[in-house]
Amino acid sequence: MSTKILLLVKTLPAMKKYKLLIVDDNQPVRNALQLLLKPDFDSVRAISNPGQLHSVLDAGDIDVVLLDMNFKAGINTGNEGLYWLREIKKMAPLVEVVMITAYGDVELAVRSVKEGATDFVLKPWDNNKLRATLEAACRLRSSTLEISKLRSREDLFREDSDRSGRFITGSSTQMKEIMNVIAKIAPTDANVLITGENGTGKELVAREIHRLSKRSNELFVLVDLSTLAESLFESELFGHKKGSFTGAIEDKIGRITMAEKGTLFLDEIGNIPINLQGKILTILQTRIVTPVGSTRELPVDFRLISATNKNLKEMIAGSQFRKDLLYRMNTIQIHLPPLRERTVDIEELARHFFEVYSRKYGKQGLELGDDAVRELKKNPWPGNIRELQHTMEKIVLLADDKVVGPGDLNFLDEEFAPAGQGETLEDMEKRMILNTLRKNNFNQVMTAEQLGITRQTLYNKIKRYGF
Repeated sequence: MSTKILLLVKTLPAMKKYKLLIVDDNQPVRNALQLLLKPDFDSVRAISNPGQLHSVLDAGDIDVVLLDMNFKAGINTGNEGLYWLREIKKMAPLVEVVMITAYGDVELAVRSVKEGATDFVLKPWDNNKLRATLEAACRLRSSTLEISKLRSREDLFREDSDRSGRFITGSSTQMKEIMNVIAKIAPTDANVLITGENGTGKELVAREIHRLSKRSNELFVLVDLSTLAESLFESELFGHKKGSFTGAIEDKIGRITMAEKGTLFLDEIGNIPINLQGKILTILQTRIVTPVGSTRELPVDFRLISATNKNLKEMIAGSQFRKDLLYRMNTIQIHLPPLRERTVDIEELARHFFEVYSRKYGKQGLELGDDAVRELKKNPWPGNIRELQHTMEKIVLLADDKVVGPGDLNFLDEEFAPAGQGETLEDMEKRMILNTLRKNNFNQVMTAEQLGITRQTLYNKIKRYGF
């Protein structure tokens, strides 16, 4: 076998996990394409009759279709290919389609792209160009699927919120003022900074601003910066090109680009390393993103909402946060008070979550007694709304009687009790973490230091145990 042929069959890693479907009524063409492309893809199927597309696509395991423009002998208008292109987009909108034709009609090629094709190639094809075109289609497929997953999560959140009632519950003076501010700023594109302790509902406020904005039909893209390793920061936010660093086996779309026309929510903004804050500032000023390993500048249009539980002014004084970045992201600031400073909201929130979890666990006949509510109001709730929500879920799950009373809240005191007989190591760990969180007013940095673990490890355990 010659060197030339060895190069020809060398696989492209970026395509190896994808499935290709070839649709062409010319058997020699199908055979040649399968022979050429089989090493590159996870699987390569070929059909001669486009009428089989419905049954093949219904299986849902095709990523890219290589579609001939002409199927009827003696007809070379390309209308057949355009018809089946539209059908594919109806059946499987996320599948990428590359058109292939023997007729180099620019107008026809442009028309196919306008109607949803990813690209086109001409017969007789150049092997390298064909494979490069299909590789680009696979990269686009990857980005499209990632955005689709985000949209699905967003839709599920909206459905959940619709079933649960309003996004934000509370009738205290503080919450009324906050809702008034939200109503005023939501229709604008002003940058918003949300501050407050852990568990006060910063993400809910961000989502409410997005819901009431002119961008509500676009994506709400959340980036939790407390869980993002510094080495992955630029790749995750800006995206990267294949081969730009070890492990970058394919192009990746960045979170900022995903938020195009929508809202970018940077949670725990105080966790951005000081050496990377300048890059965020530049993007906010220029609205241009350059993926890692690329020289191509991508214009971006997004609305920025940030949140933190840290005192950014103290961080600025300690040279840990840039003053100019704070000014750029802080057009409007919303501070969420801890639950202990708006105790009037405890009953409303408790009853809200009680109703939500009663429906969720099929206990609609369950009632929350007034005596139980009075006990709930006595609790300082250092974990704020998040802790109250977790508590109400536990109350609903453990309730035996029709009416929940003070006796059903004994587990609140048991959280601090010494280890009991038969307690597992996991139970002990859970109780120790919760006790330390409470003692430190749910300050994760201090808690991690006292427990002798990293902030990331603590965050993972908090997520696991549902604190």
